[in-house]
Amino acid sequence: MRPATATAAAVTTILGVGAAAVAAGRYAGDVALKTPSGRPLPADRRLTVHATAAGQVTLTRSLTSLRPGTYGLVGDDVHAVVGPVIDQAHQAPDTVVRRLERVNRGTLLPGAKVRVTPEIHSGDPATALGLDFREVEIPGELGGLPAWFVPAPRETWVIAVHGLGTTREHPLNVTGFLHEQQLPVLDLAYRGDRGAPRSPGGLTHLGESEWRDLDAAIRFAVRYGAEQVILYGWSTGASMALHACVNSALRDRISGLVLDSPVLDWQATLRALAAARGVPAALLPLAVRAAQGQTGLHGARLLDTSLPLVLHVPTLIFHGPDDTLAPWRPTRELAARRPDLIALHAVPQAPHAAMWNAEPARYEETLRRFLTPLM
Repeated sequence: MRPATATAAAVTTILGVGAAAVAAGRYAGDVALKTPSGRPLPADRRLTVHATAAGQVTLTRSLTSLRPGTYGLVGDDVHAVVGPVIDQAHQAPDTVVRRLERVNRGTLLPGAKVRVTPEIHSGDPATALGLDFREVEIPGELGGLPAWFVPAPRETWVIAVHGLGTTREHPLNVTGFLHEQQLPVLDLAYRGDRGAPRSPGGLTHLGESEWRDLDAAIRFAVRYGAEQVILYGWSTGASMALHACVNSALRDRISGLVLDSPVLDWQATLRALAAARGVPAALLPLAVRAAQGQTGLHGARLLDTSLPLVLHVPTLIFHGPDDTLAPWRPTRELAARRPDLIALHAVPQAPHAAMWNAEPARYEETLRRFLTPLM
């Protein structure tokens, strides 16, 4: 082969390999970041309902079905709530019996395929909790953002923001508790959620752009009577709260943060999402680079910014070492760098964004102690 021909062939091969790598990286990034609101997280494996009886349900035995605490079960046209494992119940080696608290929607039948979810309520604040509320629309940069507003006497509002794999039904887990503290609650749906504007490219930005919808909610709250706001976020909603606390023009109105399973290292979370959805390990670095190019995500971790230095409000973090999507280590590092402001409540044996589910009573008592001086 002549030198010029050989060089051209080599360049063509390199370009072809490069194009394939770009395409593979983009595919892997899309798999991780195309997470519509309410889409099950990859760790949420399907279980089979083997039997039901008065006050109990028999499920496929797995690490998921053996988790301590209270969880939702969601399947086709069914939503139920299960409590602790019933140790004294007769069960086969491949099944586990849990207390069946209630069926919120549909019928739980043997043979049904279900997933475990941290969302224990189905519906809105009235149908799920019996609370008066108003449907409101918040002007956001991409369009109107639907939200539930549950009124209460205090002038400090809680703005609640769900995260990956859930919807605005997730904050209903604690809305009843917050209402008992007489705190108004604004439960936000943001870009990419049902009824909200579509996220650019249909991709989640893991809080780096979504926080501006939370900023719009802060402006709305202040406009309609909030003297101060407490930002309460789960997962990427917690990351949104941190971004807002640093970047919002109204950050002086933020009096506290409550963060559940915060995503502080977006690259680690993206890798975990992609790997759990079957992306080969060799493609994970390409997925990170592709995601960075598609979404504008920058930096390695939220923690690597000036956040620890500029954080200015009391912060309560619920997180645990068993979270496979948002690593525990960055949370511990953040708490260690600002012990004057940050209280870290560790929750073992809890999956991502399910710290309340693992130990509801202890969670709410910790939350009550934190919120009392902020009211």
